[in-house]
Amino acid sequence: MAPTLVSAAVGALLAAALLGRAFDRRAVAVVVAAALLPGLDAAASLVVPGATNALLHAVWVPLLAGGLLYWDTALRPASVLRGRFGHRGARIAWVALASYAVAGIGAALFAGEGASLLYPLEDARYVVRGRLVFSTREGVVQTFLVSGAEGGGALPLRSVGGAVADPVASWVNPDGRPGLDASGAREFRFVEAGWQLVVVAAAVATLAVRFRLRRRDGEVTR
Repeated sequence: MAPTLVSAAVGALLAAALLGRAFDRRAVAVVVAAALLPGLDAAASLVVPGATNALLHAVWVPLLAGGLLYWDTALRPASVLRGRFGHRGARIAWVALASYAVAGIGAALFAGEGASLLYPLEDARYVVRGRLVFSTREGVVQTFLVSGAEGGGALPLRSVGGAVADPVASWVNPDGRPGLDASGAREFRFVEAGWQLVVVAAAVATLAVRFRLRRRDGEVTR
């Protein structure tokens, strides 16, 4: 799974970019919490085999939530969500869903362990691996979009293991298998690389600027 602070940082950046007038501390908290929600499947792995990076990382949760949101906010004559929380509530709900999918599930696709997108229908975990470079000899070289003999023209989702047969370890469940092992060493991963720390710092700086501008605009309005 992606380090905790990285998922939270990506969620915070999405909040700053997409919330618009709904941007405030409570809305940001909701969006960041949505980014961290998929990581809770690590706790479920104590009783459900292979749940880490699978149970809440599968595509079914955002698809179902997105379908319900679209039905309520776009198809129903009177939206229950808007009726209770107004347009602000609908905006926060959509951004939170984007955060869940991009910062929660998407981030895991670029991590070493990958995510089981079709769990429990399929056991395999997938990662997205590729590169984009410009070479003076070969020109532009990219392997994210493959075609021809190398694939079907889509993102190269590569299998890196099985959710049940090759479970992912976590700070909750060090060996990734059902049952609590109190003797196992635990690591709570915040960041694991320099570029990840840059993402976290960028999110902190972006939120600081957004909150500062919001306070300034509020003072001007008054």
